[in-house]
Amino acid sequence: MPTTMPTITIDGKACEFEPGQTILQVALANGINIPYYCYHPGLSVVASCRICLAEVWAPNPRNDNKLEPIPKLAPTCQTTCGDGQVVYTDSPKAIANQKSVMEYLLINHPLDCPVCDQAGECLLQDYSYQYGRSVSRFEEDKIKQPKKDLGPNVLLYADRCIMCSRCVRFTREVTETAELTIEGRGAHEQIDVFPGKPLDNELASNVIDLCPVGALLDKDFLFAQRVWYLKEAPSIDGVTASGDNIWIEHNDGKVYRVKPRENLKINRWWITDEVRYTIEHIHSPDRLRTCVRRQFGAPVEATYERALREAHEALTAAKGVALVVSPMLASEEAYALGAAVLAIDADATLAVGPVPTRGEDRVYPPNATPAHAGGEGFVVRAEKAPNARGVRAALEALAPGRVRSWEDVEGRIGGFGALVLTGNYPTQWAPESLLRATERGRAEAGAGRPFLVLLDTLRGPLAERADVVIPGATWVEKNGSFVNAEGVAQAFERAIIPLDGATPEGQIALDLRALSRGERIGVEAYEGGALRREMASEHDSLRSMGELRAPAKAKDTKGDMAVVEL
Repeated sequence: MPTTMPTITIDGKACEFEPGQTILQVALANGINIPYYCYHPGLSVVASCRICLAEVWAPNPRNDNKLEPIPKLAPTCQTTCGDGQVVYTDSPKAIANQKSVMEYLLINHPLDCPVCDQAGECLLQDYSYQYGRSVSRFEEDKIKQPKKDLGPNVLLYADRCIMCSRCVRFTREVTETAELTIEGRGAHEQIDVFPGKPLDNELASNVIDLCPVGALLDKDFLFAQRVWYLKEAPSIDGVTASGDNIWIEHNDGKVYRVKPRENLKINRWWITDEVRYTIEHIHSPDRLRTCVRRQFGAPVEATYERALREAHEALTAAKGVALVVSPMLASEEAYALGAAVLAIDADATLAVGPVPTRGEDRVYPPNATPAHAGGEGFVVRAEKAPNARGVRAALEALAPGRVRSWEDVEGRIGGFGALVLTGNYPTQWAPESLLRATERGRAEAGAGRPFLVLLDTLRGPLAERADVVIPGATWVEKNGSFVNAEGVAQAFERAIIPLDGATPEGQIALDLRALSRGERIGVEAYEGGALRREMASEHDSLRSMGELRAPAKAKDTKGDMAVVEL
């Protein structure tokens, strides 16, 4: 027989709940707004801010289970639900408490919303309108607290702090580095770091997201843009193998910041500082902007079509073609590039490009079970490429058993007649073996040198050696999917349009394939979803890719993104 779920009534709405859930958790899950500052689902409950207090009535078993009020207002973040309870968050007593808490918090809070970076996404600002008083009864001078540099990326405006302690709990419970502490008492309490120990762990900047007010600020974003001008695009970490879910926040074609997007099975609520700040290359002055070809050995600018046709002619004429696909590209792009090159040379060598690694995988908290294994740990990946597995799977579907690693082909580059090389790494890259194999004097000296077609985003020594250069697009300028270290495929959407002169590698591949068919270029537009459906319909090994869909675009949509196991 079906089991009846226990029920609690909150502001007149009957809500079912699981045993152990708090009133606040059930309210939020049912679209009922209860104000809170100190509560966060990823941290311990301290019930210190007191603004979530509500009036609770519960059945009294000593009085025939008649509803009776609990004598005092109860903190909903800490109070577990009971069957048959009735909760009022908007009763006169609850409203009076909310107004009192807001008045207390604003006594020493500076009225500097017009210059505060948090304005527009500040809980104190929002709750002041909703629950606060229209005038202040406080006439004395406000206590002034100093600004402090807490670490490489975080500033503290101490006089804005409401002492919710989220940041302190994060460094103690998640990273277990404990750089932050609370010193002082009463109105003179403030957040601080210990002498000689700055806030400098690899997850440190998550405290900026945790801060409900404008006390902890991002040095990189400080005074850069008003948040109400920013547009948000849901995306996937494009620099590591973690597959962290992120928001790309941008305006007028420029990415201003990256923030974590909740996914309890992968990154939970956090991202590393590496993922957050590795965006400089997107708008770097070293971005490639024009196609280049060789004329009498000298590099000259070329139109996109001219460069593409020259690359196609060279690949067609070459004896032995190799395609090296960067693990920074989307799975759909790898598939399209592989199909395009195999259409020119069915025996072409396909390989996955260099996969950067740094250090070892780490879990936070250090002894926790990773989220992907059903635990609460956040994993920092040593592998610094988002899609090595997706690229290999896409190429293997086209040429089963023939896909090589970079190490397999690195020593044989000089033996190929033509090489299609993709980059898209966030920093300039050029393996020494590749530089030696592509030196322009090798052919004249009788040594093997391939005709080098480079699809990349940043200037560097490889671009100077290439016979044809076609600027590519970064991951925020296109759509597609990545497969993370656990084999989970996740789709992402384009955030901004490509830089002038840049073309998504998937589009380059489709145009190259069009030339092989004798068709006009540009007729078929690259779109990740369409390519995923093609991949799924033609290859059993990629069938699950057809189930991938782009994530929701609304920022208030939380929860896990659509993922599949590849």
